[in-house]
Amino acid sequence: MRRLLLIAALLPALATAEIYRWTDEQGQVHFGQRPVAGAERVEVKPQVVERDAQTREREARSQRFYDARRDEQQQAAAAAANQRQERASECRDLQRRLAQIPEGFSYYRSDANGERIYYSDEETDTARRKLRDRIAERCG
Repeated sequence: MRRLLLIAALLPALATAEIYRWTDEQGQVHFGQRPVAGAERVEVKPQVVERDAQTREREARSQRFYDARRDEQQQAAAAAANQRQERASECRDLQRRLAQIPEGFSYYRSDANGERIYYSDEETDTARRKLRDRIAERCG
């Protein structure tokens, strides 16, 4: 398809280009765009190539395949970008949660009645370790 567009774009230039033919001392025929002594101008007529129905169908099928593949790649790229954003958000949340567990201070959670239930030092250390492990696993 791109070749056809390129050829179509070049046709006007080819139609206006002047081509010259000449024969050198060794009898070899040469062609060029600049006239040489003894060169004769050659008229170049562009040819329009008609494609049959099978060729047009094959080109259309190739174009549909190309379009479908491009759409798949765009969707995959969008999904990957979305996954990276979700991972970054998860990492920020894990870092925030780790920062909320203060070193050397009491850590607590609230029960259904709103009363504080304090973690033991061992539970706090376990929570910190789990968060650090999760950060290492998910955030690199």
